[in-house]
Amino acid sequence: MKIEIDQGSGFCFGVTRAINKAEEELDKGETLYCLGDIVHNGKECDRLKKLGLITIGHEEFRQLRNTKVLLRAHGEPPQTYLDAQNNHIEIIDATCPVVLHLQERIKKEAASQDSPHKQIVIFGKNGHAEVLGLVGQTAGRAIVIESFNEVKNLDFEHDIRLYSQTTKPLDEFRSIVEYIEQHISPEATFKYYDTICRQVANRMPHIREFASRHDVIFFVCGKKSSNGRVLFNECCSVNAHSYMIDTADEINLDLIPEQCTSIGICGATSTPKWLMEQCKIRIEQMLGSHK
Repeated sequence: MKIEIDQGSGFCFGVTRAINKAEEELDKGETLYCLGDIVHNGKECDRLKKLGLITIGHEEFRQLRNTKVLLRAHGEPPQTYLDAQNNHIEIIDATCPVVLHLQERIKKEAASQDSPHKQIVIFGKNGHAEVLGLVGQTAGRAIVIESFNEVKNLDFEHDIRLYSQTTKPLDEFRSIVEYIEQHISPEATFKYYDTICRQVANRMPHIREFASRHDVIFFVCGKKSSNGRVLFNECCSVNAHSYMIDTADEINLDLIPEQCTSIGICGATSTPKWLMEQCKIRIEQMLGSHK
């Protein structure tokens, strides 16, 4: 039986950077809070909790004084920085540089007076931490569309400026661009900015290829990961025997057909490598005891 861990899966640069920052601060032995889950993976959050990281929400954050708070890779709206300044909170900013650059672009767009009635549109998931940070750069004016179907709700008589959450599918973004180009009024202008992270986007064709090479796929991913759901769907599109699991404990022999000769283990940008290794060990142990 061949059991392979996808070397292209696991933490993206932004998540790795945020976790490294957290570990560096925790090594100092001081109290460190994190605003929201540092990564959408419960097992990794539990590991960091044991090291001393305290995860809080925005309500708790506003009650803090004179302490350190880490901002995760997803980024935060301007109000968070203002609250920190007012409450003498030291910010450990682990916002992904790709997200930070996108925030700056959208903030500049919102401040520009080039078109008084323009619509700033963000292709992203409503309520997602990154999207909340992006909308915050526009003082709440931005319009969020979650899918291609929602593009029809835009006002094509007025100018449109389109951006994207960094982890959205590139193909769907291009379909939205094409639809707007076909329907925008001749009297209105349309500009779009491909702000999708290529490190994430390039994982989609890679993971399809990986999933197609194995009889069974175990996709290791936290239930909160939107990126994980997108990548898992890519696996399912080429391999009907693809299973999303949160931990190694969810693996059982019933999911592995007798004629199976190859098992692939992969995951999201929020999936730690050590968790995929645990899954491989469990499969090896189960198959060994089954002989």
